[in-house]
Amino acid sequence: MEEQERMVEAVLFASAEPVTLREFEARMPQGCDPAEALVNLRNRYDGRGVHIVKVGDAWAMRTAPDLGFLMREETIESRKLSRAAVETLAIIAYHQPVTRAEIEEIRGVSVSRGTIDQLLELEWIRLGRRKMTPGRPVTFIVTPGFLDHFGLESARDLPGLKELRAAGLLESRPPSAMMPPGPETLEEDEAATGQSELFED
Repeated sequence: MEEQERMVEAVLFASAEPVTLREFEARMPQGCDPAEALVNLRNRYDGRGVHIVKVGDAWAMRTAPDLGFLMREETIESRKLSRAAVETLAIIAYHQPVTRAEIEEIRGVSVSRGTIDQLLELEWIRLGRRKMTPGRPVTFIVTPGFLDHFGLESARDLPGLKELRAAGLLESRPPSAMMPPGPETLEEDEAATGQSELFED
């Protein structure tokens, strides 16, 4: 098992993307148990500067959250998402699989095609299964890339409103229908600002 842990560690260290169990099994000798090796390795790395984390159905090495400030010079500064993009992304994350019509119903305004297209280009959302309703509309779901970016194991680990505001992802209160039930509401101001742009200057 110690040798299997070394193999799993080597694969994770060299991989730029999260690695699935199936990929581990394809690379490692027959008879190995990468699942057990990953659990053991995860425990071994507990409390160290690098953690072994699960991202959806895959595994990856990530810097310990409390040491993120050390990587400040190594990261690319990202631009803030527009209100339309944040709301659309949040609706998809919390209500997936969800159709465009359902997103518009929750937000109370139409969704710009540009917003959806650019979220797709960011690879934070992707097309899901078609709904078994008239017209067979496509649905949208979040991707492993979205989960990885926000340090989530699955969509069940999504933060609540307070956590989102603390992280600076929400400048003001989102519509109550967009998130888990709560007393908070937001007046829609998209009509004045427009929704075609994903990013704000």
